Amino acid sequence: MEQIEKKDTVPVRDGEDFDRNALKTYLAEHINDFENKELEVEQFTTGFSNLTYFIRCGDWEAVMRRPPSGPLPPKAHDMKRESDLLTRLHPVFPFVPKPYVFCEDTEVLGVPFYVMERKQGVVLNDQFPAGFNATDELRVNISIEVVDALAQLHTIDYKHADLSKFGRPSGFLERQVNGWIQRYLKYKTDDIPYFEKLSQWLVDHIPNSHYSSLIHNDYKLNNMLFLKNFTKIEAILDWEMATVADPFFDLGGALGYWLEPDDPDYLKESLPTVTTEPGFITRNEFIHRYAIQTGYDIPPLDFYVTFTYFKLAVALQQIYYRWKVGQTNDSRFAEFKDRVSNLMLSAYEITETGKF
Repeated sequence: MEQIEKKDTVPVRDGEDFDRNALKTYLAEHINDFENKELEVEQFTTGFSNLTYFIRCGDWEAVMRRPPSGPLPPKAHDMKRESDLLTRLHPVFPFVPKPYVFCEDTEVLGVPFYVMERKQGVVLNDQFPAGFNATDELRVNISIEVVDALAQLHTIDYKHADLSKFGRPSGFLERQVNGWIQRYLKYKTDDIPYFEKLSQWLVDHIPNSHYSSLIHNDYKLNNMLFLKNFTKIEAILDWEMATVADPFFDLGGALGYWLEPDDPDYLKESLPTVTTEPGFITRNEFIHRYAIQTGYDIPPLDFYVTFTYFKLAVALQQIYYRWKVGQTNDSRFAEFKDRVSNLMLSAYEITETGKF
C-alpha cells in the first residue's frame, strides 16, 4: 500500500490504466459519501508488486489496489484477503488504513480490487527531503518509532482480533524456505554461484518457533507514512503478505532492511535506505529495544536475516523474469539482475560468518 503525498504520484503508466467510468459507477453505487464528480486518477510511483492508485472525485479521496496484469503466482496478489485483514486489524492497530469496499466482480475492471482510506503523510526512502534538517536526535526518534510499532504489532492478541485464519504458524518456516527455493527455480534466468549452498543451508538450519503473532512480512521504512517533520508514524502500509507466524521472521526482515554505514557497498546499492546515515540506531540496538518492548527472549537471528536477503533476491528475480520475458515493459526492472546476485551474496556471507 504505497501511499504517499500526491506530488509523488504520476500519470498512470502505459498498460496499467483501467476503465475509469466503470470504477466511478461502482464507487457511486457502493460508497455512501462518494462525490459523483469527475474522476481523477494518478498512480503511485513506489512499489513493484500490486498496482496502487490515488483516486479523487471532488473532495473525496481514496486509494485503490489491484493486481498487476499478466499471469500471477497461485495465491499471490489476493485482494480479498488483504482487504479482509485490514478490516479486522484496523480497530486494534491505528497505523492501518481503513478499507472501504472490495470488488471481486471482474466485469468491473477485469481484476479484483479494493478501495481504502487515503492516509496522509510522507515516505522516508534513501534520504530525507531536500532542505530538511535531520538531527541525530530525530534519527534516534524515528528508529524508536519503527521498533515500537513493530513490537506493538507483534503483541496484539490476534486471536481476540479474529485474525487467526490469516496464517498457520505450525510449519511456517519450513513452508517459507521450501516455497521460496521452488519459486526461484521456477523463475531462474541466470546461474548464481551461491544459490545451491545457500538453499541447502537454509533447509538445514530452520529454527524452532516459540512464539506466534500477526506479522507484516515486509516491514521497512518505505512501507510507512510519517508526519512531515518525521516525528511520528502515521501509517504502515503494504499488508499483502501479512500472516500469523513467528514474529522473529518479521524482526529478521526489518533488520535486513536496516542497513548501517559500514555495510558492504553492494548491499547498500541493492537496498538503498536512509538508515545508513549516522544517527540511526544500530541493528543490535534495534534488537535490544524490541526485546524490552515485547518481553520476548530473542534467539540467534542469523537464519532470519539470511532468509530475508534470500527471499528478497527471489522476489526481485521473479519481477526480473517478468521483464525479461516481456510480461511488463517497466524499465525499472531491467537492472534487477545485479540486485538479485548481490542479495544472494549477502545471504551467503551470513551463513559463512554468522554475522549480519
